Amino acid sequence: MSRDWPPILERGVAGLTYEGEGRSGDVAVFAPRERGGLLAAIDGLGHGHPAADAAEAAAEVVRGYADDAPHELLEACHRALRATRGAVMTLVWFDVEGLSMEWTGVGNVEARLVRAGARPAGPVVLGGVVGFNLPRARVATVALQPGDLVVLATDGVAADFSEAVDPGAPAQQVADHVLEHCAKRTDDALVAVVRVLAE
Repeated sequence: MSRDWPPILERGVAGLTYEGEGRSGDVAVFAPRERGGLLAAIDGLGHGHPAADAAEAAAEVVRGYADDAPHELLEACHRALRATRGAVMTLVWFDVEGLSMEWTGVGNVEARLVRAGARPAGPVVLGGVVGFNLPRARVATVALQPGDLVVLATDGVAADFSEAVDPGAPAQQVADHVLEHCAKRTDDALVAVVRVLAE
């Protein structure tokens, strides 16, 4: 399979930097994988340059080790962030061949699977900080179907953002709308979206 981002996974991302700061500590990564793609939403603790440095350090690991097993990737991020202020993150591994995904998180990056006719669902996310105290993450596997939306949002976005998600809208439109209507504007904010398209 090509190492390009799979066209079946439509992407969208929108973000805001905390007022007065030059860099955001919230970063989205869309990393191609052998069987699909990996989406990560990373929130460096706090805001400003130290938060951005932590988030970028984690993003570099995610891009370089996207094919690693979930626990191995989180451990690699943990090691890389020990000299930083740390970060929280949620990760989603998409398997386009098996039409499924695995997801997990450490800390308070919210995630929702939005499917027409069903309640939004999220992964089991454990407390902790990557770089300081990494819990043994619980990875869940979920079957996917065309039209499914996966939406990740950092804590600069209201946790009840699901109400602002239009299940039928394109991924970028979903990201823009959630950010516009749910950003708290008291921190950096990030919304990252993947929609599963029909083949």
